[in-house]
Amino acid sequence: MKKIDIDKVFSGQVEFTYGAHNYSHVKESILPEVALIGASNVGKSSLVNSLFNNKIAIVSSVPGRTRQLNFFKVHDGFRNGFEVVDMPGYGFAKAQDKDKVHWQKTALEYLMKRPNLKRLYLLIDPTKGIKKTDEDMVNMLNATGVSFQIVLTKIDKLKIEDLEKAEKKILSHSKKWPACFPGLVKVSSLKGYGVRDLQKSIVTVLENL
Repeated sequence: MKKIDIDKVFSGQVEFTYGAHNYSHVKESILPEVALIGASNVGKSSLVNSLFNNKIAIVSSVPGRTRQLNFFKVHDGFRNGFEVVDMPGYGFAKAQDKDKVHWQKTALEYLMKRPNLKRLYLLIDPTKGIKKTDEDMVNMLNATGVSFQIVLTKIDKLKIEDLEKAEKKILSHSKKWPACFPGLVKVSSLKGYGVRDLQKSIVTVLENL
């Protein structure tokens, strides 16, 4: 197993390659992929930018801005690199029903048909806890056998004791989810807390391929 230079991987050598509104638009690839999914206001795009210290993903004050599968290629010098996928946010209340159905279908097709997807990170905002839309997504992942790991975002918004309570509650829930990967990662894109832990998690996934 070859060790990967984590600083080199996340040095900013990353570029947006394309967006896919439908799974039929997704290009074939042999590169390993990691994907981020979560509610529409959970901070996925901000986290992508924090991971690479590079403003490559569009961050909007309007929830639900990410309405396609956004692919970013990382030129890490290890093998041929890998890709990070910023998936459409779910639970956007103002979206029309037909749009919600379309985004869910696109996401489900990607998750079930992408053989080179090596890790799915499910982002949850601990200030809001596990919402129904999160439960719905988890149920779908459990039913289809798509494994995932939980990432708690915006941890700077909570006091330490409140974060511990939220983490304990979410971990308790996760024990009932057969597709959930053990352990969770806690991050703050704004303050940079825990971003290194997520970087290490991604590198571990790549090293074990």
